[in-house]
Amino acid sequence: MQKITIAIDGFSSCGKSTMAKALAQKLNYSYIDTGAMYRSVTLYALQNGLIDHKKKHDFTKLIEELPKIKVEFIYNPTLHASEAFLNGKNVDREIRSMEVNENVSAVSSIKEVREKMVAMQREMGKNKAVVMDGRDIGTNVFPDAELKIFMTADNMVRAQRRLDELSSHGDYHDINDVLQNLLSRDHADMHRKKIL
Repeated sequence: MQKITIAIDGFSSCGKSTMAKALAQKLNYSYIDTGAMYRSVTLYALQNGLIDHKKKHDFTKLIEELPKIKVEFIYNPTLHASEAFLNGKNVDREIRSMEVNENVSAVSSIKEVREKMVAMQREMGKNKAVVMDGRDIGTNVFPDAELKIFMTADNMVRAQRRLDELSSHGDYHDINDVLQNLLSRDHADMHRKKIL
């Protein structure tokens, strides 16, 4: 059977990752959570004091540190899923925090970050037999993917999904705060410049 690239796009918390993981497992394909890549860069920036909240859009230090950032996915046979590793450390849980949620759109909007992540994603998917999910996968990263899926969900359903995910990691928030965070990220994602 011919191997293909499957690109699953849509807003955050609408079930892209859940569907992508199940599809990859069924087809015995690799699964790449591209959102986890941006979250990992955001976590690195937070851990290293590279996000200056007073100068919200000054990411000069983060751009200088990009060559030091390595994101990879390692398959966990117990979970039957790949987990995100940042510079050799498993960060799959840490990257799901509200603090990362609140900063990932700003980090994702940095041209140099996007260029590096898109190049890594294209390299990971060059041999096909891959399911990738994330914003702009089908339009920007793999515009020629053989199968493209765009997912949507009601905003309150999305907010509840994200709240449940946060709560499962001991990170408790009000659903209205989570909803506002999602809507803010939607706006940022829709107005982000495309990387060719």
